[in-house]
Amino acid sequence: GGGAYGAAKAGGAFDLVRFVQQPQVLARIVSAVFALIVFACLVGDGYMSQPEDPRLFCIFNHNEDACRYGIGIGVLAFLACIFFFMVDVYFPQISNTTDRKYLVLADLGFSGVWTFLWFIGFCFLTNQWSWARAEEVYIGADSARAAITFSFFSIFSWGLLLTFAY
Repeated sequence: GGGAYGAAKAGGAFDLVRFVQQPQVLARIVSAVFALIVFACLVGDGYMSQPEDPRLFCIFNHNEDACRYGIGIGVLAFLACIFFFMVDVYFPQISNTTDRKYLVLADLGFSGVWTFLWFIGFCFLTNQWSWARAEEVYIGADSARAAITFSFFSIFSWGLLLTFAY
């Protein structure tokens, strides 16, 4: 094989087309897009106010933690995708086996934790949405449903990243 963590294959010229066609790169791009959609929906339409009360509240059953959780894991997932995308770019140039091992284990650990956090996020957002009163949510309902839907899809995209890291 390719040595420990592919270290024997280190070096060579960078081929963009071949790089983008790698399954883990495609899964990472999809995961970043899903995370972007979740946190953009929650930041854009996740908060609203009543005409008689100008204070903003989260459309997920007035539970601020639901909006904060979705935004938090979405932003961190997006930033992690960017970081690990850059790791994917430079990974073939790293010949030190120890460095490669730590990067692979970091990807494995982060992907595992984020798969779990997306599952928790999906359950939490779905539960809070089921308790939200329809008459209070008249603008951000589609964004709330999109955040829930892409939280669900993110479970599988991060699970796929976990599988590729393994």
